[in-house]
Amino acid sequence: MNIGSPPEAARSRRLMVVLCGCGVTVSLMHTLVGPLLPEISRLMHLSQDSASWLLTITMLAGAVCAPVSGRLADMVGKRKMLVYSLALMTAGSLLGAVSWSFSSLLVARALQGAAFGVLPLGISILKDSLPADRVVAGTATMSSTLGVGGAIGMPLSGVIAQLLNWHAVFWAATGVSLVMLVLVLVFVPESTVRSGGRFDVLGSIGLATGLVCLLLAVSQGSRWGWASPATLGLLAGAVVVFAVWTVHQLRVRAPLVDLRTSARPVVALTNLATTLVGVGMFASFMLIPLQLQAPAATGHGFGVSVLVAGVCMVPMGLGMLLFSPLSARLSARRGAHVTLMCGALVMAVSNVCLALLPGSLVLLVPLLLVLSVGTALCFSAMPTLIMDWVPNTETASANSLNALLRTIGTSTCAALGGTFLAAFTTTVDGNRVASSTGFVLTYWIAAAASVAAAVLASLVAVAIRRAGRDAAAVTRLEDDGDAEVGLVA
Repeated sequence: MNIGSPPEAARSRRLMVVLCGCGVTVSLMHTLVGPLLPEISRLMHLSQDSASWLLTITMLAGAVCAPVSGRLADMVGKRKMLVYSLALMTAGSLLGAVSWSFSSLLVARALQGAAFGVLPLGISILKDSLPADRVVAGTATMSSTLGVGGAIGMPLSGVIAQLLNWHAVFWAATGVSLVMLVLVLVFVPESTVRSGGRFDVLGSIGLATGLVCLLLAVSQGSRWGWASPATLGLLAGAVVVFAVWTVHQLRVRAPLVDLRTSARPVVALTNLATTLVGVGMFASFMLIPLQLQAPAATGHGFGVSVLVAGVCMVPMGLGMLLFSPLSARLSARRGAHVTLMCGALVMAVSNVCLALLPGSLVLLVPLLLVLSVGTALCFSAMPTLIMDWVPNTETASANSLNALLRTIGTSTCAALGGTFLAAFTTTVDGNRVASSTGFVLTYWIAAAASVAAAVLASLVAVAIRRAGRDAAAVTRLEDDGDAEVGLVA
């Protein structure tokens, strides 16, 4: 069948729509609980720290399952693992809808988080299934779904909970998850690109242990105290586990994560930049809703409701979706490394403006739209760079590792922001609330992280040029050798 034929074009569009719908749905699952925490805390008689585990457990499950599902996808089939991930998400949503205790709700959130690998799986399927000239655009659109779901999840959840109750939010999530599962079964083909081999069980256990230690320390450090025995012990444990895990990955024949491929300059620099982009992006996702709801008397707050705060975040998510074609065109013309650099610089400028922003809602919303442009550029460029420099049989695991590093970046930003907001407070109407200092410091750190990501993107450009020169040199040597053989003959 001709690539440009109408049936093939229609198939590609259906595939894009279904996979992007999966990406939006998964990102929704990570944000839908945020507005529900006060009501759940009140009804289940929980402290704020206890209720926050509904967010933490989702992050931990996603971080652990994403690289595992990515490796399995490369081995046994990407569509198959996509179906399993969506099935887990559906089961978790259903369990949340009928949950009868905090423990059952925690299990439900863990199952929802286990589907975090859907986004890198979807990108890898697009790489294998779309025509070559549409892969970059498809990757850009799929990447933007993370921001779309993150931006609309909070207001949507707030509206449903306000009209009905928090159980209804999980019922709605169950329905959406089930629909996406059916659509994948009907319209998404299985990729023929597979690596085969044996699954590294010991490596997966080691990675899961190290990630839990690291992310648990980072996410809970501000509550436990950064110098507390629990935090320091988990960080030390993470260092030891990852050291042993690295040795194992280098020795095993079929590693969970191919560290030699990950050590290639372009891949390694892109992954480092991804962590920094996570910091630069998440500051706004975390702080803007809090700033919008903070009392106006603080000098930095706007005093709006949860629903209005969520609506103000919607342009950021939609902006990522609308500007993803721009990022694809820029990558096609100038290279994904240029797109990453431009996006990081736009994010840096936006975070600086947020740090200096006066208390004006009229200025805030357009600024979030500008920030969404930078985020869209970065999110589309990173998986493109990764897939261009890893074997086709490793795209799912490589993308999953990239997504994991972004999670580490966002978790680090959340930890820093939470620490600053707790450390710098002021009194408003007899209540202690976060002062502007904590917000400003977090925005400046996000700006610095974005600048560092831009620097790494420039180093990626250097690495690409160097790799091109090395490849050209090898080709010349081979040609010279062939010529000498011909002369001798």
